[in-house]
Amino acid sequence: MSRLLKLVALAGAVVLAVPAFAKSTVMVGGEEMFPSKTIVENAVKSADHTTLVTAVKAAGLVETLSGKGPFTVFAPVNSAFAALPGGTVETLLAPENKELLTGVLTYHVVPGRITLNDLKWWIKKGHGTAELKTVAGGKLWASMNGPNNIMLQDENGGWANITIYDVMQSNGVIHAIDHVLLPKA
Repeated sequence: MSRLLKLVALAGAVVLAVPAFAKSTVMVGGEEMFPSKTIVENAVKSADHTTLVTAVKAAGLVETLSGKGPFTVFAPVNSAFAALPGGTVETLLAPENKELLTGVLTYHVVPGRITLNDLKWWIKKGHGTAELKTVAGGKLWASMNGPNNIMLQDENGGWANITIYDVMQSNGVIHAIDHVLLPKA
């Protein structure tokens, strides 16, 4: 009988522990981001990334960012797009500017699954700066801004802070950023 009680107790402990392991979601834009979903499946739920999702659709990148990957996406929030000069977003979204829009969006994507700890390690190894090559073919530079905040610099000297780290996806990882990064013109 005591063996049966031990098995029941062990089974109960496992049942209680599974939700703790399974709950590796992160809240972004008021919604849970599930690691079992793709970058696009999660991004469309975030109220903070509606402009980015609109841009991804306009650029025809939904299928790519739903693909196998893995990709690391530095995802600008809506306020990052709103901070661009007036009319910039509308101009980028125009059908005749699809190639330019695609270039800007893919400049925010790096091949592979790069976590906060990876970035910190690369920055340390690079004596304060890590160089990242984007899918667009450009470069971003990551550096520390305090003990746990990482900033990204674009090719024009613009900066963005990573505000939410390690939003794991089935095909990569998303890091939310507070400014739009722009490739060299």
